[in-house]
Amino acid sequence: MSAVTELAADMARAAADFLAALSPAQREQANLPFDDEDERRRWYYFPRQRAGLPFAAMTSRAQQQSALRLLASGLSEAGYNAATTIVGLDNVLDGREGFLQRPYPDSAPDSRFRDPLMYFVTVFGAPAADGAWGWRFEGHHVCVNYTVRAGVVSPTPLFFGADPADSPLPGGKQLRPLGGEEDAARALLSLLRPEQRAQAIISPAVPLDIVQSNRPRVEDGALPLPLNMFRGQTPDTSTWDRRRALYGLTPALEESLRFTAKPKGLAGGAMDETQRAALSRLLHVYTDRLPEPLAAQQAKLVTPAGASFAWAGAVEPGGFHYYRVQAERLLIEYDNAALGGNDIPNHIHAVLRDPVGDFGDVLARHYAAAH
Repeated sequence: MSAVTELAADMARAAADFLAALSPAQREQANLPFDDEDERRRWYYFPRQRAGLPFAAMTSRAQQQSALRLLASGLSEAGYNAATTIVGLDNVLDGREGFLQRPYPDSAPDSRFRDPLMYFVTVFGAPAADGAWGWRFEGHHVCVNYTVRAGVVSPTPLFFGADPADSPLPGGKQLRPLGGEEDAARALLSLLRPEQRAQAIISPAVPLDIVQSNRPRVEDGALPLPLNMFRGQTPDTSTWDRRRALYGLTPALEESLRFTAKPKGLAGGAMDETQRAALSRLLHVYTDRLPEPLAAQQAKLVTPAGASFAWAGAVEPGGFHYYRVQAERLLIEYDNAALGGNDIPNHIHAVLRDPVGDFGDVLARHYAAAH
């Protein structure tokens, strides 16, 4: 049995144990059909009601612990530490916002808008080592999506965010759950020669968000989607226009940031050995969120020489900034740009995607051809 197959079997046990810990009504809420493609591909990284069972509706600590064990089965120790720290940041953000009394979207009036218990767990299909099934752990700023077919595993999209991205701890220390994602990219940028940096920087202004937003598939020509359009509201163009002005984002610069199937920026093949090693370290920051067998699996999909690195926004720390790493089987997007009323860059979105294989697309085509 391969290491990935063993991992898939452990996930199946963790998912089955989670479902077994639930009441029939809870299980009906948490366990959805695997062939519900629309729901399985629906993911969000902002507060809103989702399908699945939230921690707030789990009636015992054992149920919550089973849900966390399922999350841990799909992440490395470092990835699990980052994810659970990010969940706890909702309490930090609540304090920064003055503990405003406002409800969670589409919830009871006495619910909390910033609530670590509003993370939802969903199992799609029947967990089995030799079947087709999946699971999702999702809430504000953590989105983990797994698809399993006959022991073969797809772990993307995998999204981590942080707000605040940087907050003080006693003794002059800082809490930076996604500090590695920023620092590794800055280390690569610092190694580029002037002519390489000019090629890597595709815009002096940042996009309004990661450009693919939460699209179910990576789309050629994509630009960010207004978040509130997913809440059944008319997109608030005035807010976006204010942010465009804040970032200095013109229509021409927005075009330069638009996603294209042909990668933008500096190709890894145009980097020297030291620079490619720095790009490799950046790639590992994202793949190392995963258990070792899956990190190794994802690393085989792309080499540093086959990826391109693009940067936008401020080069020096303290300004709005964005970067993208792209190859045929890889898309990393990172954005540190204010959302809402905060006009300082302290809010990160960082996602690992597979443009060909998100939600098990490659597995589905292989499975169909083999059967």
